[in-house]
This record gives sequence, structure tokens and C-alpha cells, in this order.
Amino acid sequence: MKFVTHNPTAGIYPATSDYVHALEVQAPHRLLFVAGTMGLDAEGAAGKTLDEQLELIWSNIRTILASADMAVDNIVRLTSYLRDPDYAEANGAARVKALGGRRIPTTAIVAQTLVSDWLVEIEVIAAA
Repeated sequence: MKFVTHNPTAGIYPATSDYVHALEVQAPHRLLFVAGTMGLDAEGAAGKTLDEQLELIWSNIRTILASADMAVDNIVRLTSYLRDPDYAEANGAARVKALGGRRIPTTAIVAQTLVSDWLVEIEVIAAA
């Protein structure tokens, strides 16, 4: 499997340093679609702060990926659902840290979550 980044510079706004416009995945054998994952611990309790929830989310995503013999390096697309636009910077920093600086197509949407304690929800697509 090979990843090819597509970041055209003519006729389109530039991508920022933390994402790419498109990522081509050549010859994947498997795709994994991960449902929106919340910052909940093993008992289903939400982390008390935004940072705690982001840590739990990425831990949960790593656990889900591992169950499919994948890792964060297999993530090819990510969507974040933020309860408040003020969470964008912390969410972006957590994403960059979790991905080790690897850039992928990503979108952040401000939305009301189903439970008020859920501050962020992240869904990913991974390929292997």
C-alpha cells in the first residue's frame, strides 16, 4: 500500500501545516471505518476536561485500530465533531500529536453532541 499526498497549489487555497487536501491510497487490501469515538473510559464515564477526553479518544481509537491489526499510521481520513468552536485548537494539537505530525485529510464540525458531557467525538477511516 502506498500513500500519495495531493496538495495542489494553483487555483485553490493552500492547505495548512496540519492537514492535506487529499490523500490517495494505492492498493489497499482492507478499509476500516471507525464510528464516532468519544472520550469515555472503560466504564463509559466521560473525562472531566477537554484534555482528558482527547486523551481518552485517542486511546480508544488506538485500541479499536489494534483490534484490526492497525495503528494510527493507517488512518487516512478523520472527522472531528466539536461541541464548541473554542475546542478547535486543543483538538488539532491532540490530532497532530497522536498522528506524530503525519498530515491527512481532516474536517472539524461544530455540533451538539448527543450527551452534554461529550465534548468531542472523532471518527476515522483507516486503510491497510
